[in-house]
Amino acid sequence: MNDKKNATLTVPEIDPYFYADSNTLNILNKLHKISERHPVNILVAGRQGCGKSSIVRQFAAVHNKPLATFQVGILSEPGQLFGEYTLEDGETHYKQFLFPMALQTPNCIIHLEEINRPENPKALNMLFSILSDDRQVWMDELGLLEVAPGVIFFATLNEGDDFVGTELLDPALRDRFYVILMDYLPNEVEKEVLINKAHISVDQADAIIDAVNTLRSNFELSVEVSTRTVLMIGEIVAAGATLKEALTTSLQTSKETLESILLALHVKNGYLEKGSYEYRRF
Repeated sequence: MNDKKNATLTVPEIDPYFYADSNTLNILNKLHKISERHPVNILVAGRQGCGKSSIVRQFAAVHNKPLATFQVGILSEPGQLFGEYTLEDGETHYKQFLFPMALQTPNCIIHLEEINRPENPKALNMLFSILSDDRQVWMDELGLLEVAPGVIFFATLNEGDDFVGTELLDPALRDRFYVILMDYLPNEVEKEVLINKAHISVDQADAIIDAVNTLRSNFELSVEVSTRTVLMIGEIVAAGATLKEALTTSLQTSKETLESILLALHVKNGYLEKGSYEYRRF
């Protein structure tokens, strides 16, 4: 949450190498047209690291709209997005956060990140009124807050085997959203992203994609390599790391699983060098 008193909302820059499938882009264009007639809420669901947050940022950039992002995962009580009581010079004051300002900024894109992961599900109660057709909520501290014209709410949530234990989104809340499903990029697109964004060679990109495909198809290892992770691997390779070093640094898993991954890749592809380590003073 942001609590900057004089914060200003800005339009993000367009990512020249952002890719999404044509169906998703067509739906987003239609939803943008609908938003010009009446309020729209959009839920983007998909596996971790597949570009959900990036597509919200790109949508704001392409349509020249200011963006405000709020982490729902840290909310533990209703109203926490709006502000909090603080003690100043022995007196209690209500400190307004950035969220009310974003609500009242025309054409703002408001991104509610990881909407299914609040510390307390009741913390989302005040969103029901804001996301309804009325688009307003009453707070004793701030009075009547009305959502400005053109504001579009985006919510993102991770779905997949790794997130079975997270809170399911309340059906009544989910019913207020149009839903867009996203997945990882196909290999050829991932390769182009690697070359253009990580600034690596075609051969390096091919080696990374080959290694990633090996991991994604090995169900025994149970390692999910997201598009975000693929880009991280590419960036560290571009900085001069070997593929083994890049994988070791970028894959978030246990030491035992990592050793199994490297062994599997070496056996299958034979291009992961063993290497040796020398300890030096940092």
